[in-house]
Order: sequence, then C-alpha cells, then structure tokens
Amino acid sequence: MALTLTEAAKLSNDVVLQGVIETVVKDSPLLQRLPFINITGNAITYNRENAAATAAFYQVGDSWAESTPTFTQLTTSLVILGGDADVDRYLATTRNNVQDIEAAVLELKAKSVRHKFEETFISGDTGVDPKSFDGIAKQVIAGQTITAGANGAQLTLALLDELVDKVRPGRPDLLLMSKRSRRALNQLVRASGAFMETRQNDFGMFQEYYAGVPLGVSDFLSDAETQGGASNASSIYAFQFGEGRLTGLQGAGGLQVEQVGALETKDAVRWRIKWYTNVAIFSDLAVARLKGIIP
Repeated sequence: MALTLTEAAKLSNDVVLQGVIETVVKDSPLLQRLPFINITGNAITYNRENAAATAAFYQVGDSWAESTPTFTQLTTSLVILGGDADVDRYLATTRNNVQDIEAAVLELKAKSVRHKFEETFISGDTGVDPKSFDGIAKQVIAGQTITAGANGAQLTLALLDELVDKVRPGRPDLLLMSKRSRRALNQLVRASGAFMETRQNDFGMFQEYYAGVPLGVSDFLSDAETQGGASNASSIYAFQFGEGRLTGLQGAGGLQVEQVGALETKDAVRWRIKWYTNVAIFSDLAVARLKGIIP
C-alpha cells in the first residue's frame, strides 16, 4: 500500500526520525502529496499499458474478434540518497541553552536531502549522473507533452486547461510550476474577473487551487529552459498520484536516520540520513507537461 511520508511518520516511534520527515515534507508541496511504496529488494518490475483492449457490438452468429491490451515491462531500481552530518560535542554541550544544536544540524541536512530529491524528481538524468535516477522531464512521453509555441509563448488558461485534460482518467492531484508561472497564472485568473481558490493545508499553510486542482511551487523548476529560439522558457507539470499512477519508491525502511557514532579525528558525533528511493510512472497518462512558457 502506498503511503505519503507524513502518514508513514505517524507509524514510527522514533522522535528524531519523525522530526526529520516533518522537515522534509513541510515546505514541499510535492512530498506532501507524493505517496511511496515500500519494496523488498533493490528493484521493482511492473507492466505499463501501451494500448487498451477494444470492444465492439455483434449480431447473433457473428465471429468475435479477440483483443487484449499490450504492455511494456519496466524495471526501476532503488538508488541511494543521503548525507552525513557531524555535531560538534563542544557546541552541543555549551550552546544548548540557545537551541538544540543536534536538532538544528539534522534539520539542515534533512533539507539538503529534500532539495536533492526534488531537483532529481524533476530534472534527474542518469546520463549525467549514473548514481541518480531519471526525472519526470526525461520520462514524460511525447503524447503527454504540450508545447506552448515553437519558440515559446505566454501562458494562457486554455493551455492550462489542456494540460489538466491530458491526465486521465480523472483529474490531476497536483499542478507543479515555478514561482514565475504561478504569478502569470494569478494574473490571468484576476484578468478573467475571478480569484484563485485558497485552502489551508495540514501544515497550516495556504495553498492555491486551479479548477479544483492544488497548485504546488517548486524552486527546482527552471525558468531558463530552451524552447526554439527562447532560452527563458519554463514548464508546468500535472501529476496524478497513487498505485498504478505516479508514486515514489523506497526501501522497506523508508527514510532512515542513524547515529554513526563518535569520530576518531575530531570531537564530534556523526549522524547519517539515507534514503533508498526512486520514482515509478506506472501509467503514462498519470503525468503531463506543458513546456515553452515564456514571460
């Protein structure tokens, strides 16, 4: 069963781990909604549907045509994401009256892990870094990609509606965009005489919605993509999460925090945050991209 990191944290009695997961999830609209499947072993093999089976009407005595769906078998392997953080014992002993140094160091390391995951989720390329995984920009298929213009074009509500309709069946669970694209969308909605719907999420922060679909802003979506002759383009992504759709993958232990122990060469204790993870697109129709958006 797929669980979000927030829900998984509730199942742990490890206060340090719960704090790290909260730090990872709190400021990320993507990780707040992306579910993860725990897998045993180091990879998962699954079938992605290529073409659906067909059906037809028949008269009595007609010969029936056989039709079955076709699939492509894919294997996605877990990769290792993480880092070490050293807590100086002198600072931990003498400065705890101001704040918990250990907690502060782990929080900063957790943020760096989140940043790396989000960056790779969007633009990861194993051709550049074979230790990482391919991001959504590389995995989304041509049939699920909308180009605003040969040399880029400004965002329109019609283009965004087309992007929403690309995800099927049903509707997207998240529209992910850059801050510049969100500003452009807000201007379009206000110009139409309407206002963006806003609701408070589980972390007490206000989140905007377009046509009932939550909006997420990522600092890792570039506004300097190349589209034809334009070098200042950006993309908006639509995602549908869940088993059989788009999910994260992780090892059975999930996100882990462990104390490595005292160091020999300096007066410090080392902590390690590690995550055996990846992303799986079980259905091509669960992800869509609108690219070539220029100011």
